[in-house]
Amino acid sequence: MYRALAVTLAFCIPLLMMLSAAKADGPPSIGAKDMAGALGTFEFEPNDRRPGQTTWWKDTDGVAPGKAGCHIGTNPDGKPNGRKFGEACLSDVLLVESNPGAGVIHKHTDDIGHPDKFDCNAWCIGQGSTKGTCIAEPAPPCAQSAKCACD
Repeated sequence: MYRALAVTLAFCIPLLMMLSAAKADGPPSIGAKDMAGALGTFEFEPNDRRPGQTTWWKDTDGVAPGKAGCHIGTNPDGKPNGRKFGEACLSDVLLVESNPGAGVIHKHTDDIGHPDKFDCNAWCIGQGSTKGTCIAEPAPPCAQSAKCACD
């Protein structure tokens, strides 16, 4: 009986963790809504979050899962302020994809963003490939970022 319980837990716990990682808080962004693999948006707090402040950002690549991008902190006029963060892999197939569009200056209320989550395998299949994964790749000025890589 204990062995059956252990086998069940060994199977279910990783499955529940994957389902939780794939969960999104909201619908896909406007740029992602009609794209294969778009799972929706979720709340993102940068490591240097400034609670209570409205912050301004510019994305280098827009919603482009096949390209690593960088989210650059700016003032409301678009002048960089030294803050930045790249896109990221949540797993071997889940990508955090920043939005809204390339070069678009936009605000994050309470310094919280709402990037999209993408299933790279589904996105790559939608691009005509047989499979896809999420891989780390730099996106200057961000030293660390990520993208979907298709086979």
